[in-house]
Amino acid sequence: MRARTLLASVGAALAGVATYDLLQRRHAILRNFPVVGHLRYLLESVGPELRQYIVTDNDQERPFSRDQRRWVYASAKGENNWFGFGTDNDLERPEGYLVIKQVAFPRTPPPDEPRHPDPARPLPAAKLLGGARGRARAFRPSSVVNLSAMSFGSLSAAAVEALNRGAALAGCLHTTGEGGISPHHLHGGDLVWQIGTGYFGCRDGEGRFDLERLVDVVAATPQVRAIELKLSQGAKPGLGGFLPGAKVTPEIAAIRGIPVGRDCRSPAVHTAFHDVDGMLELVETIAARTGLPVGIKSAVGEQAFWEDLALRMERTGRGVDFITIDGGEGGTGAAPLTFSDHVALPFMWGFTRVYRTFAERGLHEQVVWVGSGKLGLPERALQAMALGCDLVNVGRTAMFSIGCIQAQRCHTGRCPTGVATQSAWLQRGLDPALKSVRCATYIATLRHELLRLARACGEPHPALVGPEHLELLSKGYRAVTLQELFDYQPGWGLPSAADRQVLQALMG
Repeated sequence: MRARTLLASVGAALAGVATYDLLQRRHAILRNFPVVGHLRYLLESVGPELRQYIVTDNDQERPFSRDQRRWVYASAKGENNWFGFGTDNDLERPEGYLVIKQVAFPRTPPPDEPRHPDPARPLPAAKLLGGARGRARAFRPSSVVNLSAMSFGSLSAAAVEALNRGAALAGCLHTTGEGGISPHHLHGGDLVWQIGTGYFGCRDGEGRFDLERLVDVVAATPQVRAIELKLSQGAKPGLGGFLPGAKVTPEIAAIRGIPVGRDCRSPAVHTAFHDVDGMLELVETIAARTGLPVGIKSAVGEQAFWEDLALRMERTGRGVDFITIDGGEGGTGAAPLTFSDHVALPFMWGFTRVYRTFAERGLHEQVVWVGSGKLGLPERALQAMALGCDLVNVGRTAMFSIGCIQAQRCHTGRCPTGVATQSAWLQRGLDPALKSVRCATYIATLRHELLRLARACGEPHPALVGPEHLELLSKGYRAVTLQELFDYQPGWGLPSAADRQVLQALMG
């Protein structure tokens, strides 16, 4: 009897769906194929998941392959992250394939080094952040690997808390993203406060930059170690930030100073300055009032801005303490497809153009160089450091470490793992206490791998691996070093002699 009732109910429901499908006019597939047409939309909605786990090869899925995600997941959990039976990459057709050239007599680790990656064991930067310009609160970052900018709003409260707790455990820096400093950023991790064109956290009632409010926030937040002015990001350069109204909760609205439930759009350009001179004046003013190192973050497009910046730093003595270059392949923010695919240079192209511009004027040693844009894997991070990066920022791989599965639902508010959503129900599955340990373990593992690669190249620290240590393979069994490929002069990409001595002492 119950079975008949259940079947009758199911039949009635299907009949209702079929009737609706036949009468509606919005979807041709449903009108032509009632009921079964819904399968098409279901398959479309779970397409990324199906491709990742069933359809594609280990090295085929994008933006991160299954092998790459598996390495991050295993590293974050402290599990075996080795791969057996050789590479499954096709080295016979190697266009652009990176090779790290080991030396015949590599360096051996000190006898007291832990066998497994230890989040408490630092891997310090080669340069003092703010040291070249004598900032009052200059410091040496204790980790060459740090967390990239991801705002509270785009990420959930649980995710931000997990990342900040992980940063505290790993002794690395956590960039806030342009959404301002939230209570979820204050769980022990040191912060780089990113200030975008919306000036969230340091704006007046009209949305304009408010220097006095910035000074007050810095004074009240000792976790802030540096300030980053965001000009653009790799995901959507040329566009301001965007947070859909569905994600603008009362808490986020209060932190940002915006209406609840309404789309939050940041301007495409800053209103506190309009040219390089104005930007440098603001940088120096903020640094003087706070004592903090102040830098900029930008994707790379036209070259004139960078040439003008280098020229004015050379002539006036004013300057930024650090430059974060974001590659066009960066993607912690959702973006229009054309912007995501075709606007801004990829990291390796963009970074080397800017670095070379400063190096030609002898200014590269005055700047702490930070790279971001898919640098969360050991070989990519080492490649960036060989080209001149002092620090690398990791975003999406850090998201993997706290549970992201690359479902690509970030912009919908329906992230199934609770990482990029404001849904209380979805966030409940993300335990910040557990995930923070995984984040810290991932960062420690990446540092450990960088250190092992450096030793294989005969150096005690990855910052001492130069562009001549790495080659890119190409067709016809040819290869070219990064130094030749990017037209670097001898010594470019490496710390100064003084900084090298400091590193040698720090690394024993």
